[in-house]
Order: sequence, then structure tokens, then C-alpha cells
Amino acid sequence: MRLLVRWLINTVSLLIVAHFVPGFELHGFVAALIAAVIFGVVNSTLGLILKILTFPLTILTFGLFLIVINAIMLKFASLFTPGFVVHDWTAAFIGAFLLTLITTFLHWLIKDDRPKQLRA
Repeated sequence: MRLLVRWLINTVSLLIVAHFVPGFELHGFVAALIAAVIFGVVNSTLGLILKILTFPLTILTFGLFLIVINAIMLKFASLFTPGFVVHDWTAAFIGAFLLTLITTFLHWLIKDDRPKQLRA
């Protein structure tokens, strides 16, 4: 159930970012669903490797380099997703920053307050 909620939150976040950032295009809700899945897979595989390799740089920049990695992951995911286009690096950086803010806010908004024993 939590995976489905996270997927929908990421989908809605991508749609919001596509609405406000020029050069960041999503063509419909289905494309946003597919883009959320592909972005999640790319971020959890290639993104994890990049985050491990660039850990010292991330420490030096107090975590801000993670925005660069997320922008790279967005551009990479857009190559494999039909209906999802990130035109330039400016759109990727702004999109990565806004995507981080929006998903964090939405996850905070829908947080699960039940005790861990009842969350099964």
C-alpha cells in the first residue's frame, strides 16, 4: 500500500513540476505514471551508484550536490520514457529542486502516524 501511495505522490509531483517549469514536459497522466516508475528505478540503481561515488563532494557541498545527481537522473529517465521530455539542463536542475521540495512536502502531509505494529 505504501508503495502505491509513494508512486502516486511522485506522479503528482512530476505533474506539478511539469506545469510550472518551462522545458519540463509530461504528456498526460499515464506518461506521468510511467515516468514516476522509470525515474524511481533509475534513481534507485544508477542514482545510488552516483551518490556513493560522489559522497565526498556531497559532504563538501552540504548535500546540495544531490540536486545535481537528481537532475542527471531526470534527464536520463526522460530518455527512456515516452511522453516525458526534459529539454535542457536548466529545466532539469529547477525540476530536480522543485521535485525534491514537492515530494518532501507531500510525504510529510500524508505521513503515517499509526504505531509500527499496526502498519503491516
